[in-house]
Amino acid sequence: MPQTSSSTPQVWLLPDGGPQARAEPWLAHWQAQGHRQLEQHDWQRPLRGDWSARLQETLVDAEAPVVLVASGLGCILTAWWAAHSPAAAKVRGALLIAPTDVEDPALREQLPGWAPIALKPLPFPCLVIGRKPPAGCSLERAQALAHAWGAPFAVLDDPAPDAGEALLQSLLKD
Repeated sequence: MPQTSSSTPQVWLLPDGGPQARAEPWLAHWQAQGHRQLEQHDWQRPLRGDWSARLQETLVDAEAPVVLVASGLGCILTAWWAAHSPAAAKVRGALLIAPTDVEDPALREQLPGWAPIALKPLPFPCLVIGRKPPAGCSLERAQALAHAWGAPFAVLDDPAPDAGEALLQSLLKD
């Protein structure tokens, strides 16, 4: 497991969930390297309140600064949680990969309670990554979310782990 000190951030992985969840190769790679995945009670029937409470419990107890790496529904969780939690001050940055558009009518039915999406600027640096081909959110919608969250937006079509390594390392630097 990667060593952390009080100044070296911990990396927490927030995977996608729900009936249309998709695996993010970068997260699997980083978990294999020893970064921690935030475990949730129910991956197939995610509840925003439960997921947010679990993230809050985890970050309140964090001894070091934290970098969040979220995929799909994990991006929506990050934005919602950050808009409501004073513990967001512990987050040094976030990499938000392929957010899920829970306001899309089809997904709203499958993921009740996740809309509306928090559209406030995040209180920490972040980068939103759109994926080609888009899944769960159009590139235009992902870019609009990045703008609302005050984040730069990039589009990547390479799911290989090294394509995301430089992005993660940029958030781990002081």
